[in-house]
Amino acid sequence: MTTVRHHQVVIDGGGTAGISVAARLRRQGVTDIVLVEPSEHHYYQPLWTLVGSGLAKAGETVRPQGKLIPKGVTWIRDRAAASTRTTGPSRSPAATRSPTTSSSWPPACSSTSSPCPVWPSRSGGTGCRATTGSTSPPRTWEFIRNVRGGTAIFTMPAGPIKCGTKESIDYDLLHAVPPQSAPAWLKDGALADPASPFGYLAVDQYTFQSTRWPDVFALGDVANLPTSKTGAAIRKQAPVVVANMLAARRSKPLPARYDGYTSCPLVTAHNRMLLAEFDYGLKPKPSFPFIDTMKPRYDMWLLKRYGLSALYWHGMLRGLA
Repeated sequence: MTTVRHHQVVIDGGGTAGISVAARLRRQGVTDIVLVEPSEHHYYQPLWTLVGSGLAKAGETVRPQGKLIPKGVTWIRDRAAASTRTTGPSRSPAATRSPTTSSSWPPACSSTSSPCPVWPSRSGGTGCRATTGSTSPPRTWEFIRNVRGGTAIFTMPAGPIKCGTKESIDYDLLHAVPPQSAPAWLKDGALADPASPFGYLAVDQYTFQSTRWPDVFALGDVANLPTSKTGAAIRKQAPVVVANMLAARRSKPLPARYDGYTSCPLVTAHNRMLLAEFDYGLKPKPSFPFIDTMKPRYDMWLLKRYGLSALYWHGMLRGLA
């Protein structure tokens, strides 16, 4: 028999967006929150490119998921299997249904296939690598440091991709980024945007409210937004979602708006980085207006290597930044 549970808020996905929203809701006094996430570990993915180039250790990017779930949030360690408007997310295998007052949908993108299902290796160093997935970056670096020269090919799939999946390295290899989309159970469901070939959710790009159902909100990788899918974008999206979810629950006008802010930290050398920040209109939105972050800088590289991860673990995931 199917068990029916009722909750004020159900959050599907325990990545950057899901935990950030849960933490902020708890700080606003919301008590009945369920977070659906099967993973035992949580990864800070933007650092994977540095792991793949030998400039960071894989262990720095991972924490136990259970230690990051905000206190007072019910963690369902399972994977959503389907979604309908009337029942909300259904989890597998128990198929518990959760009709909700508010829903937040921030599951991560999924890679549609292996980046190189068949790639003939030959003596001398040709190979295929990627920095997607928690096990790939260390293997990428292991391969790169044994290569002495040649030609590098880097692929870029059609459509939006997540931050932390590409990095330029001049060696004899193929670095492949697989096509990405919403999880299959979501893109084949009622919440997917018919205009999105990748199955991302249809939401208002300023308020994150579903264009079809006012009690559903989406942010992060799975939302169909005309901006880059980065952790920096989520940092600005999360407070907007929380403010608007709380207003919607009270049948009030939505007070917060997102301007499309995103950030692309571009590593240009082993100790140099430039920081591109912009909004929907590609207008610059610098966080440090007193310096030129659009030129490669050592201090910006230190920001990526050490500062942003500290901000992530101790600020964003606690609902403080």
